[in-house]
Amino acid sequence: QVQLVESGGGLVQPGGSLRLSCATSGSIFSINAMAWYRQGPGKQREWVASITSEGRPVHAASVRGRFTISRDNAKNAVYLQMNSLKPEDTAVYYCWSGGSTPAWGQGTQVTVSS
Repeated sequence: QVQLVESGGGLVQPGGSLRLSCATSGSIFSINAMAWYRQGPGKQREWVASITSEGRPVHAASVRGRFTISRDNAKNAVYLQMNSLKPEDTAVYYCWSGGSTPAWGQGTQVTVSS
């Protein structure tokens, strides 16, 4: 079973940047699509970005041009570079792994506030 551990969250001022990391276990990482989701206060969980096993990224309209998803198959890791952060980006960010047994990480808190 794939296990996912997110890191890199924290408190940042509007306009700032953070880089989230998701470390995965299991040798199937390289053949799974990966994604980031987020859940803001009082909101439903929403999709943020995905990346295929070949490294093709797709981003939600709300973050396009500000966030970038990437992966390093050699390190079994996926990343989310977040720039020009806004207060509305405040949420718990979750890493997701596809494949025959989809898995979620425990989440990492991102707070954007002055």
